[in-house]
Amino acid sequence: MTHEEIQLLSAEVEREGKFLEDIEREVGKAIVGQHRMVERLLIGLLADGHILLEGVPGLAKTTAVKAVARCIDASFRRIQFTPDLLPADLVGTLIYNQRDGVFQVRKGPVFAHFILADEINRAPAKVQSALLEAMQERQVTIGDETFGLLAPFLVMATQNPIEQEGTYPLPEAQVDRFMFKVVLDYPERSDELKILRQGDTSGIDGVRAVVHPEQILKARKVVNKIYMDEKIENYILDIIGATRQPGKFGLTKLRDQIRYGASPRASIFLAKAARAHAFLRKRGYVTPEDIRAIGFEVLRHRVMVTFEAEADEVNSDDLIRDIFDHIEVP
Repeated sequence: MTHEEIQLLSAEVEREGKFLEDIEREVGKAIVGQHRMVERLLIGLLADGHILLEGVPGLAKTTAVKAVARCIDASFRRIQFTPDLLPADLVGTLIYNQRDGVFQVRKGPVFAHFILADEINRAPAKVQSALLEAMQERQVTIGDETFGLLAPFLVMATQNPIEQEGTYPLPEAQVDRFMFKVVLDYPERSDELKILRQGDTSGIDGVRAVVHPEQILKARKVVNKIYMDEKIENYILDIIGATRQPGKFGLTKLRDQIRYGASPRASIFLAKAARAHAFLRKRGYVTPEDIRAIGFEVLRHRVMVTFEAEADEVNSDDLIRDIFDHIEVP
């Protein structure tokens, strides 16, 4: 791609991405701070990737997801995951019509543009699998009929990491369906002061729809056109390769700390998320900084540490940081 073509693409990115400013303004009515979380939600929206939010209670995870969904003139469903939830409660089931003597399909709440799976780790494996299948296949089978899900279709799940009793942790293979795992921290002191002062007066009631689903789908086409140089592609492959064979990349100390490396899905999501990050920055091309900016969210739930690493209090973020510091930046 020539320099002139990249300039034209950057102009198209800026033109098609103006609606993001409207979303950020509306979300700001309900959320104080947490800019990184909101940005990751927007990247998932643009890159067609589902998001897992993890953090202690009270960090506005649910509020942020509801606010982003309300900004878009689309259907939204919030599903509270509980231990007694059944797959049929999620995807729907067949209901017998006594008058006509036939079974009729009753669709579940998964048939919406945006799904908030609140506390996803409180539901048993069957329910989690039903949702994750819908996320992957973008379709649901009820009886002998298969139904396609709406577009755009985005699942934003939350989980509480501090409670183990009454929870069903997501298996690693299923967590891999999420593009991002965003770990939230407590707000800055200045932001918490604003939260303290406004108390319960804030909320999503003032958030209004400013975007149509067609704008999201149109923006996704532009995101897919964003230029990625071959050097950036090789940079991604080096990072992913280092999670699988660290010794080959001069990271011999990580060989006894990484149990499983990132899957090929990580390469795809890293590229897609980097393009979406460049779109947010109004650029028609991807830089190494785009890769580094979203690398932790894409990889932290895909790099499994060994028991020895856990004993040394080393987590996946530590290993990913070592990899990013070691791999040569193009």
